[in-house]
Amino acid sequence: MSYKVDLKNFMARCESNYRRLHQVFPDMAVDQERCLGLTTVDNREVVLTVLERTPYTTLLAVEEKLKNAANPTTNTDWFKPLLLTVRIYHDAKLAEVVSCDGMRNAKPKNEYPNKNMLQRDEKAQWNRFLEEWLVVCIEYGYVSESGLVLLNGGVE
Repeated sequence: MSYKVDLKNFMARCESNYRRLHQVFPDMAVDQERCLGLTTVDNREVVLTVLERTPYTTLLAVEEKLKNAANPTTNTDWFKPLLLTVRIYHDAKLAEVVSCDGMRNAKPKNEYPNKNMLQRDEKAQWNRFLEEWLVVCIEYGYVSESGLVLLNGGVE
């Protein structure tokens, strides 16, 4: 069975991710970074960092980091944090993952098998993963710098 790109669904996900990114990082137009702790996981945070700003776009790095990675007693050999690079199109109100762990320019539809062993729908999977990650951040995240003020409106 051949994979078919669902452009309508892809664009809807990019629109939703744009709104979610603005919910977790409302001051991205002026701030350089936002650190979010997660109430469900100790010792980790999601860090959103602005890499580039242009009049109509922002390039954002989204990655999970250990809070006290400088602690030598913390064994991090098994932990390889994921890094997504997201291009935010402010005029179109879309956010699209443009790279995952340094791998750039995945096509909307890949032949399989291929040199990099990308799935047929690799680009869609990256954007679904961002969606799921942002939903978790909104539901269980808090702004690290200001204590436990939950993003979903609650206070713990």
